[in-house]
Amino acid sequence: MATLTRVPLVFSSNRVAPAPAASLNHKCNCVASSSPLTRKLPHCSTPSSLGFNPFSSSFPPFSTRQNKGFRRTSLVVASMADLSTVLIVYKKLKERSDQFVVRGLVRTPESKETIGGADDVFVGDIRDTTTLVPAMQGIDALIILTSAVPRMKPGFDPTKGGRPEFYFEDGAYPEQVDWIGQKNQIHVAKEAGVKQIVLVGSMGGTNPNHPLNSLGNGNILVWKRKAEQYLADSGVPYTIIRAGGLQDRDGGIRELLVGKDDELLQTETKTIARPDVAEVCIQALKFEEAKFKAFDLASKPEGVGNPTKDFKALFSRITTCF
Repeated sequence: MATLTRVPLVFSSNRVAPAPAASLNHKCNCVASSSPLTRKLPHCSTPSSLGFNPFSSSFPPFSTRQNKGFRRTSLVVASMADLSTVLIVYKKLKERSDQFVVRGLVRTPESKETIGGADDVFVGDIRDTTTLVPAMQGIDALIILTSAVPRMKPGFDPTKGGRPEFYFEDGAYPEQVDWIGQKNQIHVAKEAGVKQIVLVGSMGGTNPNHPLNSLGNGNILVWKRKAEQYLADSGVPYTIIRAGGLQDRDGGIRELLVGKDDELLQTETKTIARPDVAEVCIQALKFEEAKFKAFDLASKPEGVGNPTKDFKALFSRITTCF
């Protein structure tokens, strides 16, 4: 039977297909140290049954449409700052209305207008859980695309040499956005009975001295890694995508690469087009092979290799839980 998933959009837009009941009783049997930077889980080729109970929702169920044996699952896409990727995910999900019902979650009314101002786009603050509840009532899946964004300090003149300095706006530091904000989204979604969470992070988290951590003294990869750990420990079926450098290029025309532990950063293939990241987020909602998996994501240059079309095979190659 074909399955249609309904996804609420919290500028973390998710569209997830309902999993068979048995799939909610599976989790990777992995043990490792608790450090968010150094934690490396062993390869997990098969999940082990832990027999935990499906999550009960404390919110009224969001109606799911039934029509001729098809079911549409609701999903939310959430965003704090990077509207580019969020907008791509949102539009892709809207184009697949026969499969997904999508909602968006954005921070400001201005951001809502940027993506069209539709009624299915909610305004909320990921640092305040009470503002997230309306968007996440009855959802089946959540796609988290939120991220703190460093700003360049004014006055930098590249002609004079040196390096620019960066800062984070008040209330938008990585600890507030990438840790507290993502933890809040995971918590509210779990309380709402979500069946899967897709979280988009960044490669580089295994290196505490990565240059991104020094921007604005924000330790952004440290806080991202901590949120990933929280999700992996939550009991909710998850897919953690650690994307390489994001590029504003066309998607669907490159061969995608998956890796682990930042190994792709040691190669020439460590970037990826935003539309390809968006597509992997959506495809992760459709295949059991993507659940309880964490992986790095990049692509070969255009014209090298064959464009990725078989996402089930792509997810099947991933053996890491974290």
